[in-house]
Amino acid sequence: MSISKASGEWNGTLKAGSGVMKPANAGDVPFSLGTRFEGVKGSNPEEMVGAALAGCFSMALSLGLEKGGVTPVSIKTTADVHLDKDGEGFSIKTIDLKTTIN
Repeated sequence: MSISKASGEWNGTLKAGSGVMKPANAGDVPFSLGTRFEGVKGSNPEEMVGAALAGCFSMALSLGLEKGGVTPVSIKTTADVHLDKDGEGFSIKTIDLKTTIN
């Protein structure tokens, strides 16, 4: 089994600070309170979770289709990650996937 590595770092206070998510084999992905909760252009941890799930699902579906005798040209999956207020914190309880196969 392989081990994939990533890290995340936050510097400063919640409102004035900023962070960076670091997939081991890809570029740094900066984020802030604004990009996470205020609609400011940029990324956030939930997008990274959604992208990972969408990529994994598309890859697994390709194998399933191949085993069923279908050769897809492309499989595109989008993920809507729902970050909800949960008590004093937040939680992800729903991720909606939508897939298009050509």
